[in-house]
Amino acid sequence: MKVGILTLGCKVNMYESEFVANLLKSNGFEICDFHDVCDVYIINTCTVTNTSDIKSRKMIRQAIRNNPDACVVAMGCFIEANKNYQIPGLDIVIGNKDKSKIVELIHQYFEKKNIIKDLYSNRFTEFEDMYIKEFPGRTRAFVKIQDGCDNFCSYCIIPFVRGKCRSKDKDKVISEINDLVSNGYQEVVLTGIHTGNYGYDKDYDFADLLSEVVKIEGLKRLRISSIEITELNDRVLSIIKDNDVIVDHLHIPMQAGSDEILKLMNRKYDLDYYFKKIEQIRKIRPMISITTDVIVGFPGEDEKLFEKTIETCKKIGFAKIHVFPFSLRNGTKAEELPNHLSNEEKKKRSRKLLEVSKELENNYFSKFIGKSGSVLIEQYKDGYSYGHTGNFLNIKIEGKLEHNKFYDVLITDISYPYCIGKIK
Repeated sequence: MKVGILTLGCKVNMYESEFVANLLKSNGFEICDFHDVCDVYIINTCTVTNTSDIKSRKMIRQAIRNNPDACVVAMGCFIEANKNYQIPGLDIVIGNKDKSKIVELIHQYFEKKNIIKDLYSNRFTEFEDMYIKEFPGRTRAFVKIQDGCDNFCSYCIIPFVRGKCRSKDKDKVISEINDLVSNGYQEVVLTGIHTGNYGYDKDYDFADLLSEVVKIEGLKRLRISSIEITELNDRVLSIIKDNDVIVDHLHIPMQAGSDEILKLMNRKYDLDYYFKKIEQIRKIRPMISITTDVIVGFPGEDEKLFEKTIETCKKIGFAKIHVFPFSLRNGTKAEELPNHLSNEEKKKRSRKLLEVSKELENNYFSKFIGKSGSVLIEQYKDGYSYGHTGNFLNIKIEGKLEHNKFYDVLITDISYPYCIGKIK
């Protein structure tokens, strides 16, 4: 039986889709391209923005058009947020729990041909164990260590669709990474909805996990997908300082560059705290790449406060900014705030901040011209090999190089969004 899987949204979704794919393959299903004519289509949905909702609905409809006789499955955050969503041809809906039941549910559907709903959002009490030994075609492996979020930022729907923080047992994380390394993966990314809050429900914490992961024999690179500034405590920073296996890159969401908007967002820090922590990080890793998320056009963000955000981003000197126009999510505190901005204004500000991001990215790139770095080759296309350094420089090298192998590369030039390199 042929299955096409499409993933929308975050790295957690990517991990969960890969888990589902592995589970289906081990039960005799054939994983095919989503756009092929398949017997089963699975759309792992996202609801973080209005655009995510639109894409989720669009891809569900596309799957139905691909093969009206297929079993169409929608799972994930959009489904959790829209429990009454119905469309002719959508056969199975699964929320953010019990995705491991996918094989059972598909077989049940083909036996009975009835619409199946499997929503368990009121039972987000335990971490749903998922275990992956391989990511076909990828050099970078992801390990989901945590789910849920307790922060309740005023703009965010995720705590409502993912539930409270819960963590994977530390021994199971270590075992999964060991298996991935044994299967040839040299870079592992720790990911979760609120990664740095790992262990909140256990008798250990994120620093405890890091201190053991860095000791895994054969692991060349360890990357943290995203972490809040408040979770980069002295213990975590000490481990980062002392272990080169942890790469020179941290993604630390800032979300706004003014205290006024941070307060309205219900973020857990002010700019002074953020600045001081960034300084602390750069003392232990002077050339580290620090990337961030920024929401523009939040309710109450006037032109002056937006300009302050631009000023803040330049002052910090991020290596890259992921820019998100504010997207109203029903049921969040931000919905009740006054002074919402027009979509056009949000788009205008997004374009402006993206130009700032490009400028900052080029500034960061330029620091490495004439310097060497270790590049893990991930792709070959049109006469060039592509890969990343530990600090997440996107490197383009002429010629075909071996996939999943490290090369010592001299960076010679910038051709945005790439650094141009040559083998030393």
